[in-house]
Amino acid sequence: MENENEVLLVEPKLIVVDEKEDVEPKLIVVDEKEEGKERVRDTRRDTRGRKGRDNYGRFEEEKNLEGWIPKTELGKEVKAGKIKSVDEIFESGRKILEAEIVDSLLNLKSDLLNVGQSKGKFGGGKRRAFKQTQKKTKEGNTPTFSVLAVVGNEQGYIGMAYGSAKETLPAREKAVRKAKLNIQKIQRGCGSYECSCKELHSIPMRVQGKCSSVVVKLMPAPQGTGLVAGDQLKKILRLAGIKDIYTKTSGTVRTTLNTAKACVDALNKLNDIKFKKWKKSKIFCLLNSGEI
Repeated sequence: MENENEVLLVEPKLIVVDEKEDVEPKLIVVDEKEEGKERVRDTRRDTRGRKGRDNYGRFEEEKNLEGWIPKTELGKEVKAGKIKSVDEIFESGRKILEAEIVDSLLNLKSDLLNVGQSKGKFGGGKRRAFKQTQKKTKEGNTPTFSVLAVVGNEQGYIGMAYGSAKETLPAREKAVRKAKLNIQKIQRGCGSYECSCKELHSIPMRVQGKCSSVVVKLMPAPQGTGLVAGDQLKKILRLAGIKDIYTKTSGTVRTTLNTAKACVDALNKLNDIKFKKWKKSKIFCLLNSGEI
């Protein structure tokens, strides 16, 4: 008679299913000892990374655009195909009231600035994207989360907005939606005397923006310089499509909200500069000839 405490070792069978080129196969482990029960183990790794998450977000935007029912006249014209670029909207002076209008005309990327701070001893917590505040009520503390979002297509279009809600995800969605409504075009160029090229990799001239005590100065730089700025300013400049620039800040720069507003204010002042075509071409000729 066999011992009841003896353990029977049964080798599991491996069945390969869903075999594809780009994805690792999915293995189903079948244990013969268990009657009619199958334990499924997915060995596929999530290799999407940040790029994969961005693609998933774009898929969700495309899905939302398919079921989008415009409520404004501008939205109806955009969905009908009468308006094919954002520049037409800016030239006509019409206001964008639906975020789907911007999604259908531009391929935008979004990012969050670190305006909050996690809990830590003596206020030394790590910076984070969500800023938490509390309101004292009879029922208790009511928390509120705030987010500063930046959107852009890395080709001269950028928008920034501040959103708050009772939870983190609604606050982020609100900030991104408001940032799309605040989309604007900035003027790019090459105003560096060391480079003097015609590519749109920097800004045409030196500008300065201010918000509260924070002052941000933007100066053109030659190709290969990169973004000489803080981590939070780099996010704004990168989404705006600027590759080379010098920056100088003063004031309470640790207040990220005011620093970001000052940077966007400086970028907005680039739109106030208007050159005549003949004057602009003459300047480029003088720069290329070495007379200036």
